[in-house]
Amino acid sequence: MNPANGRRFAIVEDDPAQRDLLQHVARSMGASSEAFESGEQLLKSLRRESFDLLLVDWNLPGIQGPDIVRAVRSERGMDFPIIFVTARALEPEIVAGLGAGADDYVAKPVRPAELAARITALLRRAYPQPRVDRLEFGPYAFDTVQRTAHLRGAPVELQPREFDLAIFFFSNMGRLLSRAHLTESAMHASPEAISRSLDTHISRLRTKLSIGPANGYRLVSVYGMGYRLDEVTE
Repeated sequence: MNPANGRRFAIVEDDPAQRDLLQHVARSMGASSEAFESGEQLLKSLRRESFDLLLVDWNLPGIQGPDIVRAVRSERGMDFPIIFVTARALEPEIVAGLGAGADDYVAKPVRPAELAARITALLRRAYPQPRVDRLEFGPYAFDTVQRTAHLRGAPVELQPREFDLAIFFFSNMGRLLSRAHLTESAMHASPEAISRSLDTHISRLRTKLSIGPANGYRLVSVYGMGYRLDEVTE
């Protein structure tokens, strides 16, 4: 399974040609991306959006790369994958970049195949996927080949987009997922397609799967941001 397929990348790069190249790499891997020209733009977007990986340049207008990484780490924690893509390639600079919190470092000029390989390796570590056809979460079971769902052994009929949403939520337990992220990665639609239909699909999913504390999970809406599936431990 391609770990980048359906993922959503954030790219911070002020050079248009380099920005286009990084977005091309993302597309070639089956990922979508949103590009920003500055760290300020990225940090503002992170207040309402979610991503699976960050590619960030060092020399930028305003906030510099290392400070961007520190800010993202403060907001998103240590598990969020971050790769520096920069012309700064001296050993002290690489050490400083990794010390700021980046997971990996790719020097310019970018070699697309190498960058894709490093992204793939990092995503595999950050989002390990069980190599099984059947996924189980408490009383829920999903057959990813037959695309069927069961709750406590009883079949639950889900529409294709409802099934994809269910798998995406359970595979990203505890993560706050923005509406754009859910639309692109789970519903396989463009960000422009975001509408009340997402809320309708999620409402139906919550009802059909009886998602609630009685079954060990809670699907919550976070105003102005998106949704999060939490495991109820009490």
